[in-house]
Amino acid sequence: MRCPFCGNDDTQVKDSRPTEDNSAIRRRRSCNGCGARFTTFERVQLRELVVAKKNGKKVPFERVKLERSVNLALRKRPIEENRIELLINGIVRQLESLGESEVQTEDIGKLIMEGLKNMDTVAYVRYASVYKDFREAQDFEKFVEQIADPTTSKKT
Repeated sequence: MRCPFCGNDDTQVKDSRPTEDNSAIRRRRSCNGCGARFTTFERVQLRELVVAKKNGKKVPFERVKLERSVNLALRKRPIEENRIELLINGIVRQLESLGESEVQTEDIGKLIMEGLKNMDTVAYVRYASVYKDFREAQDFEKFVEQIADPTTSKKT
C-alpha cells in the first residue's frame, strides 16, 4: 500500500480489526519512509457496478461519491459516524445485490432518500432539494408539507 503522504510503497500494517458491522477490515498502517500513520479499509466487492447517468453516459460506480453525497446531506447533523457508515454500507450492498452490473442514478438516489428519511428529516430534505431539483421556494414548501402530512403525499 502506497503512503498517501510521501508516496513510498514500503508501508507496514500495525493493527487490523473488523468494522462494527463486519463489512470491512480496518487496517492501521505506518510508512517506513516518512513515519506517517494512516488507515485503510478492505471491503468485499460483489461485482463491478456501472452507473448509467441521465444523459446516457456510463461511469464506474465510486463509493467515495456516494459517501460525499450522504455526508453533505448530513453535515452538521447530530448523527454518529458509525450510523452513517452503516447507511452507506447498506446502500452499496443493496446496489450490488440487485443482480445487475448497471444501475441508474435514479435508483441510487431513491436508496439514499429512503435511508436519509429514516435517519434524519433535515438531511432528507437537503438531499431531496438536489435530487428532486427544487427550483423555487414553493417546491420546498410542497415537499415539507408532504413530509408533515403523509396522507397528502402523492410521491416523495
